[in-house]
Amino acid sequence: MPNYKFSGHETFPCRYAWLPKAFGAIKREPKIFSEEELAIVELGVGKNMVRAIRFWVQVTGVAEQKMDGGYKITPFGNLLLGRRGLDRFLEDRRTLWLLHWKLLSHVQDPLFAWDYLINRWAQPEISRSEVIRTFEQETRRLDRKLSRVTLEQHFDVFLHTYTPTRSRKGEIQEDNLDCPLVELELIERIGDRPLADGGGRHEPVYAFRREPKPDITPELFIYCLYDYWQKRRANEASLESSRNRRGRRRPCRPCAQRLSASLESSPRDRPRN
Repeated sequence: MPNYKFSGHETFPCRYAWLPKAFGAIKREPKIFSEEELAIVELGVGKNMVRAIRFWVQVTGVAEQKMDGGYKITPFGNLLLGRRGLDRFLEDRRTLWLLHWKLLSHVQDPLFAWDYLINRWAQPEISRSEVIRTFEQETRRLDRKLSRVTLEQHFDVFLHTYTPTRSRKGEIQEDNLDCPLVELELIERIGDRPLADGGGRHEPVYAFRREPKPDITPELFIYCLYDYWQKRRANEASLESSRNRRGRRRPCRPCAQRLSASLESSPRDRPRN
C-alpha cells in the first residue's frame, strides 16, 4: 500500500520563485536543507517556509535527498533550471503541465489529495465539506489516524495550488497568484451552495475544467504516458489490458478524454537504436 503524504508543505502551496531559488541554493550548498538555520539565512524566509520549499523541490522532481543527508539536483532539475535550462523561469505552460504531472505521479509516497481527487474523485463538483468528509472516510479505511485540521490543510494546499485565493469580498488577491500552476486553470469556481449545518452559511463549489487542453502537446502527452507506464504498468503489453484490469484509474484527468486523439496525432518517427 502506498505511504501517502498528507503534510510536509507546512500549509504553503508552491510559489513561483521557490524552485529556481532552491535549485541555486542546492547547487551552492548541497546540505542547505539539512541545516535549517543556514537555509533561513540563505533563502531569506522563515523556518516553516524553508521546510515548505524543501518539500516542493522534492515532490516536483527538481531535487532529491542523498544518503549523507544532503540534496542533489536531478537530471530533470538540471534540464529545466540549469544554466542552459529549457525554462529557467517557468514561463512555458507545457512546463507547468509537466510539474503538475510530477506532483500526481508519485507511486511509493503519493500526495494524497492529488492522488485521490485527480485519479479517483468521481463527483462533478468539488466542495470543501464533501471532500473532507470523503478524506475522513478514506483515511479510516487506510488506518491513518489524522486530525480533521490536517486533512483540511492538505486539501486547502491542493486547492490553492490551482486556484487563486479570494478575499472575503470575493476579490482575487494579487499576492496569491504566486503558485505557477494557477495558470493552468485546471480547477474553476462555479458557484456557492449552503452548508448542511443549516446555519445559513455558504461554501464555494469548484469543478475540474474539462475543455480541451491544447497546451498538452502530443509530445508532452506521450512523455507522461510513457512515464506512467514505466512506473505502474511496466509488465503490461497494451493500454487495453491495463484499462480492463484497472477500470476507473486514469493516468491524467485532462488527458483522459483525448487519449486516442493524442496517440493518433503523435509523431510517427521514432529514433532507432
